[in-house]
Amino acid sequence: MSRQTNPGVLVKRSVVLHGHATSVALEPTFWAALDGWAKADGESIAAAIARIDARRKSGSLASAIRVALFTRAIAERDEAARA
Repeated sequence: MSRQTNPGVLVKRSVVLHGHATSVALEPTFWAALDGWAKADGESIAAAIARIDARRKSGSLASAIRVALFTRAIAERDEAARA
């Protein structure tokens, strides 16, 4: 299976947070979800990551992004179930 089609392969991207370049490695599924979230909120991926980073209390940035995406997906699912 090629890297591009393997959902378990980490894809590293560089972003600027608080004026400093950093890199984040996530699976393609999480990058796609983050891209969709950012577009839905009318912001860039970097802005979405900065928002997640600002709320992070501990752990890695990649983990914080995964947890934020999962938490949002659960909230959206629950909201849709109530509608």
